[in-house]
Amino acid sequence: MYFFVLHPTKVSYLCYYVDSERVILSAKQKALRINLNPDLYGTFAEIGAGQEVVRHFFRAGGASGTIAKAISAYDKDFSDALYGTEEKGRYVCQSRVEKMLKHEYNLVEDRIKRDKHPSKQFFVFANTVATINFHKTSQGHGWFGVKFQTSSDAAPSEVFLHARLHESDALRQQMTTGQLGVNLLYGCFFFHSEPKVLLKSLYDNIESDHLEIDMIQMNGPAFEGVDNRILSLQLVKLGMTEAVIFTPDGVNRQAADILYKKNILAIRGSFRPVTKVNIDMIAKGLKKFREEPKVDPDNIQVLFEITLNNLKGEGDIDEQDFLDRADILCSIGQTVLISSYQKYFKLIEFFSRHTNKRMGVIMGAATLTEIFNERYYRDLNGGILEAFGILFSRDLKILLYPWKDEESKTLWTTDTTPIHPRLQPLYNYLIFNKKIVDIEDYDEKVLSIFSTDAFRMIKSGEGNWEKLVPDFVDRIIKEKCLFGYCGIKPEDKENTEDPALAAARAIDQHSEKK
Repeated sequence: MYFFVLHPTKVSYLCYYVDSERVILSAKQKALRINLNPDLYGTFAEIGAGQEVVRHFFRAGGASGTIAKAISAYDKDFSDALYGTEEKGRYVCQSRVEKMLKHEYNLVEDRIKRDKHPSKQFFVFANTVATINFHKTSQGHGWFGVKFQTSSDAAPSEVFLHARLHESDALRQQMTTGQLGVNLLYGCFFFHSEPKVLLKSLYDNIESDHLEIDMIQMNGPAFEGVDNRILSLQLVKLGMTEAVIFTPDGVNRQAADILYKKNILAIRGSFRPVTKVNIDMIAKGLKKFREEPKVDPDNIQVLFEITLNNLKGEGDIDEQDFLDRADILCSIGQTVLISSYQKYFKLIEFFSRHTNKRMGVIMGAATLTEIFNERYYRDLNGGILEAFGILFSRDLKILLYPWKDEESKTLWTTDTTPIHPRLQPLYNYLIFNKKIVDIEDYDEKVLSIFSTDAFRMIKSGEGNWEKLVPDFVDRIIKEKCLFGYCGIKPEDKENTEDPALAAARAIDQHSEKK
């Protein structure tokens, strides 16, 4: 049993665990704890939704020892004069928060002299928020950032996050903004050594359906050893959002920044590991998609999607197993989407938030039979028709990759895939209108390859698993000892081509424009 002990100068010794459970403090308690710490000192810069965060610190008491400055450069001209212009003309964006943090942190360092304040830990809190408009035609959202020191002689660390505000009232969204900002700043100071606790604490005193955090990134010495891809996974696993994206460099990105007005091409799988059939699917599917009349070949965003169900397997999510898959996909230069969308219509609905251009999904014929199974839509009032209405009312093309039925030796294509007779007219309608099209120039030699077989062989140490995966994936698995591989590293291997270049070359060989 732990009790709260409040000391006027040593507030950092306040205990906040009772019977191994974290006690959730109110916004006022958190603000007061920061205010009463004589070493924490910095600036609050807020744009767009009023000074909702710093308000908590002013009202808690003792703010004069914590707040160096509070500023709200609400007017765009004033904001541009302070922080510079934004190339895309958007002010609620990550680059704006980054500029705010950099500018204000430099001012704190310049104006607060170390010889006079040797123990001060500087920080800057910044946000730029747009709440719901009067006509309720736009959704509230905002970017939040903190740049802070963990000790007076430490280099600063940073946390960035993007939040979507789901409440239908601007005032309530402002209140949520204030609470989230306090939680973020408090978490940076007191939970930075436990990033997952920091993540969970962001929802303290906030209802989960009022707020969606769909991107977070932690950088700097306070988060040394933190893999931000794991944080992305946690956002989905904890229900904070339904989908997250990270780029080949392992950086978490907001979906809108990646998908806005793009021709999106997605392939779903376990990728445990990436096999020759996965590469053939994406290469031939990309070639087919590029030939579509409504697709701009220079505006395509390819996504490798892994669902939570694919990550769970037989039990809970294994984070190392997830990182093994992510390492391969990132190493071959792919952008990864992690989602909780078990059903495809939810995925397409998500894409449609960010683009109205033609989208494509590469799908195996065996998976196609599953989406034509009515029992998967029993939770919908409109059943399969409701799901298909969402799927195909968008500009969506399903690119069907054949599947070989080993028992009957039948090759499943759009003509031979077995569909229940009751749904055959619906299927025929989609085929006739070319909503579902065949990938025709597939590699017949790889049709019998399954990632489950490759994974089992890697794990058990059986030979010849290398024949199931591309050469560049083979080398990544061996060099990084992924999926339980414990063989000898191929250091004397002659082929030393960069895996990302090898993967890009393998895909482009099949998907160049005619």
